[in-house]
Amino acid sequence: MLAFYRLLKGVTDPVWFFITDWFPIYLVAKGISLKGGLIAVWIPFLAADLGNFFGGAASGYLVRRGWPLGAACKALVVFGGIGVMSLIPTIFTVKLYLITLLFGLATFAYGAFSTIANVLPADLFKSDSVASVSGLSGTAAGIGTIIAFELIGRFSDARQAAATHSFEPIVVVAGLIPFLGMILVLLHVRNTRATEQGLVRPI
Repeated sequence: MLAFYRLLKGVTDPVWFFITDWFPIYLVAKGISLKGGLIAVWIPFLAADLGNFFGGAASGYLVRRGWPLGAACKALVVFGGIGVMSLIPTIFTVKLYLITLLFGLATFAYGAFSTIANVLPADLFKSDSVASVSGLSGTAAGIGTIIAFELIGRFSDARQAAATHSFEPIVVVAGLIPFLGMILVLLHVRNTRATEQGLVRPI
């Protein structure tokens, strides 16, 4: 379970850092001037903040309605994993308002997804293990982000050398990775033999 959680954070957190660091560059690659798109740059951040609140509020609402904790968490993870795929249609348009809207939807969904991912250690592990699990997963997220940015930089340099400035393949991958994380959660977050042995909390 610990290995799964490290993998989940290691592959999904780089998506957020890609969006925060590369969104303006993506707009420029689309032929949109930063001056003209300056107002749009902050919208994905605001959407992510709203998504954080939505993830916590929606999961709490589902639990109060009688949903098992695991089912409530998985529902938000599914919402997030599918919602982040809103990044992918941006490769088909150069309209600023549409790109901004789709990035906003994606980051809103990611905010909900990441909120659930961040509280999973407290839901799954005993209190004396939560800090260790969170710390190790944060380390995995940092390493994953470093590797991802190195790969993105090399890919971008290669595209530039070929006189191609498209970020489309990177955006497609970024949109699919949280979907992969969603599948990992659905497969691994369940009651198992470790639950019966008292190593992991029932969910």
